[in-house]
Amino acid sequence: MSSTDLHTHPGSAPEPHHQTHEHRHPSDLQYVVVAAVLAVVTALEVLTYFIEDLTTTELVLWLFPMMIFKFVMVCLFFMHLKYDNPLFRRVFFFGLILAVLVYSAALASFEFFA
Repeated sequence: MSSTDLHTHPGSAPEPHHQTHEHRHPSDLQYVVVAAVLAVVTALEVLTYFIEDLTTTELVLWLFPMMIFKFVMVCLFFMHLKYDNPLFRRVFFFGLILAVLVYSAALASFEFFA
C-alpha cells in the first residue's frame, strides 16, 4: 500500500483511502427498479411518436420533462453522483440547464414554437 492510499487521523491508525469515503450504495433491487422506471419513461417517449394530434410545441413540452427526468436518474444512480461530492452534481446539472436553454433559444430563433 502506498503512502498516497493512506489517510491518517490524529490518534488512529492509517486507513485505506476507500474506507474514509465509504457510503451506502443502492442495492441490486434499487438498480433494477431505476432501470424499470427508465424503461417506462423511454416507452412513453416512443409512444409520443404515435400521437398524431400533438403540435410540435406540445411534443417538446411532453418530451423535455421526460428527458430531464431520465438525465437526473442516470446521473444520480448509475453515475453515482448521488453519493459523490456536491460539486460534481452541480457541474452536471449546470450542463443540463445550459443545454436546455441553448436548445430552447435555438428553437425559438427558428420560430419553432410558433
